[in-house]
Amino acid sequence: MSGNEFRFFLSCDINLPVTFRIDKLEGKLSNTSAKSSPDSANEKSTTEDRKGEVYVECALYIDGAPFGLPMRTRLESPGPSYCWNELITLSTKYRDLTANSQLTLTVWDVSCEKNEGLIGGATIHLFNMKKQLKTGRHKLRLWQGKEADGSIQTTTPGKVPKEERGEVERLEKLVNKYERGQIQRVDWLDRLAFKAMDKIKERENSKNGSSHLYVVVDFSSFEHRVVFQESGANFLIPSPLASTNELVTVWDPEVGRINPSEHKQLKLARSLTRGIIDRDLKPSSTERRSIQRILKYPPTRTLNGDERHLLWKFRFSLMSEKRALTKFLRCVEWSDVQEAKQAIDLMGRWEMIDVCDALELLSPVFESEEVRAYAVRVLERADDEELHCYLLQLVQALRFERSDKSRLSHFLVQRSLRNIELASFLRWYVAVELHDPTYAKRFYCTYEILEENMMKLGGNGDEDGYKLWQSLVRQTELTAQLCSIMRDVRNVRGGTQKKIEKLRHLLSGLLSELTYFEEPIRSPLAPSILIAGIIPSESSIFKSALHPLRLAFRTTGCGSCKIIFKKGDDLRQDQLVIQMVSLMDRLLKLENLDLHLTPYRVLATGHDEGMLEFIPSKSLAQILSEHRSIISYLQKFHPDEEGPFGITATCLETFIKSCAGYSVITYILGIGDRHLDNLLLRDDGRLFHVDFGFILGRDPKPFPPPMKLCKEMVEAMGGAESQYYTRFKSYCCEAYNILRKSSNLILNLFYLMAGSNIPDIASDPEKGILKLQEKFRLDLDDEECIHFFQDLINESVSALFPQMVETIHRWAQYWR
Repeated sequence: MSGNEFRFFLSCDINLPVTFRIDKLEGKLSNTSAKSSPDSANEKSTTEDRKGEVYVECALYIDGAPFGLPMRTRLESPGPSYCWNELITLSTKYRDLTANSQLTLTVWDVSCEKNEGLIGGATIHLFNMKKQLKTGRHKLRLWQGKEADGSIQTTTPGKVPKEERGEVERLEKLVNKYERGQIQRVDWLDRLAFKAMDKIKERENSKNGSSHLYVVVDFSSFEHRVVFQESGANFLIPSPLASTNELVTVWDPEVGRINPSEHKQLKLARSLTRGIIDRDLKPSSTERRSIQRILKYPPTRTLNGDERHLLWKFRFSLMSEKRALTKFLRCVEWSDVQEAKQAIDLMGRWEMIDVCDALELLSPVFESEEVRAYAVRVLERADDEELHCYLLQLVQALRFERSDKSRLSHFLVQRSLRNIELASFLRWYVAVELHDPTYAKRFYCTYEILEENMMKLGGNGDEDGYKLWQSLVRQTELTAQLCSIMRDVRNVRGGTQKKIEKLRHLLSGLLSELTYFEEPIRSPLAPSILIAGIIPSESSIFKSALHPLRLAFRTTGCGSCKIIFKKGDDLRQDQLVIQMVSLMDRLLKLENLDLHLTPYRVLATGHDEGMLEFIPSKSLAQILSEHRSIISYLQKFHPDEEGPFGITATCLETFIKSCAGYSVITYILGIGDRHLDNLLLRDDGRLFHVDFGFILGRDPKPFPPPMKLCKEMVEAMGGAESQYYTRFKSYCCEAYNILRKSSNLILNLFYLMAGSNIPDIASDPEKGILKLQEKFRLDLDDEECIHFFQDLINESVSALFPQMVETIHRWAQYWR
């Protein structure tokens, strides 16, 4: 939903009873109903300790007259406070309410010796001044000694008069917005804020000595705002115009509907008879500039009516421009059979588009089976390495197909039969999606097609189709056994060392078959590698809440490989980020820029489990703790007395380039929650990032800098005035401009992930993709981008807030 869009329900459409919750009574209730005797000390003390038995009577008034029967809460007996927390459901429905509907609340005390004692009453309008239904918590001031008045000009308004409102009332209004979700939640900041608010309330109460009583009522909330409208009407009752020149919001029922005259003109302009005329049309210089501007639009941008008309008008002259095809197909009125037929005919004769543009045609925007089949034909030109870069998104694109056995599904299976790595990853990507109940049948259908076709394969050396499939199935059996081991290890009481001993004991004893497999298994992370068993003595457990396993596998080539196995963590988001790092690394290398990135392998084997490649390294927090500086650490492995800062020039160059690469990538992807524990450094000087729980601009810390570039990293380059820091900025700007050229590819890949269950995308796909698009600054040319990115780096380095939060994070890690 865009920021300017206002979604709402109409009250006349809600066929539900009016519901609200009576929460509690706030304030000191004076005991006036009981009388004390001066002759008896015992009687006096009994009276002073005594509290009333109180209930609330609720009544609905419509246009000043009572409507329906009043409702009562239960009696609240003496206690620390009067708290009912009781749900009240009236017989009246929301559709029956008028704009002048009011709720009256009268509090009664039945502990009086005589009749029921009246404590006070308050009245609240159910709709606000904008004719929107009130929701959330409201604190109403009681008019003591008066019964609630439901007349139109009520004498017992529960709202505190403006002139009497203070800091407490302002804070309570903000709390109401917070509870309705209109203020972003930041857990640690919220806790501090609520503590401060409690102190302010105590201070105000003690200072004013307020004798007021308040009743707290909580109204039901809906997914969108509820706007008043009478049944049968198609307009809002306008508010009377006041002398204050206030803007009156009126709902226009015509908004969003097709204008008949414009639609008729469009049909005439696009009629088949015009095709003969349009064939020879050539755009003027002004029109050509407009067309070129449209062709530069990112794939996320929607074309307006004039732009669609312009592209359709000159469709014949654009057929040699391959970039124009995706934009042209967005102009087509696919509900018009003749127009759709003409568009498909032109598509077949258009200049063949690039593979990255074909990905756009697989997005949910394009539903035509012919268009999607064309996209698959273009993808057939991609080699296995390029196809592997997009495989994760192509599996997600199956959600947008019209049938379970689509052209895309068969294409992915056929390509996988020729490459065991593609087959292994396709099988895992599909298997993980079987947890999605909406599309489980579709993904299972693809899984079956893969299995059926692979089993039919003839002999391939020593391996036939059956053996190939079984080698992939055994990967699942291995992960199931690793999950069982993790459960046993977690149940061990004691520290990490005891858990490690238990792990090695299991691998050497009860589960010794895992030490030497009967037949080698293809590594799930790297299917080209055959693993023969686990080495117990080299396997361990990480010291963290989830206790991930670090397992060393022996390979058939007399070598070994180490992996990390996690259970209890969703790795699908990490898998996506690392895929993007790997893709960006490939794009940079195609432009002869190697920034020494570390795109380690990640594979989600379930919605809460997965594997990661283990890269020997240390966190910056550990390095700074043990060696005081990054340079001191690198001097240990690459000393050179004549080199810069006492290390080899190659090592320093590697460090600078990797810092530049990850600075750009984490900025573009909006990676959040960066701290010294998830920035790792390898012995050869390569820095890399891990743990991507927050992406696309989300960050649990306040005031995050655009890029995570701590002062220790800048100091390792010789400071902000050194030639090495200047070189770092140069690499950043060069990498940024290279990746901007491929912005459409990256945006298309994220667009295909819109239907996935990855947390930071699923929450609001449209907003996330727009944030990603903003990071590319497509409105600037290359030279302007250099100045923009250099300013961004300077802003990040000079930021003070991240250093403060980093210290807090270190404290949290220390006490964990």
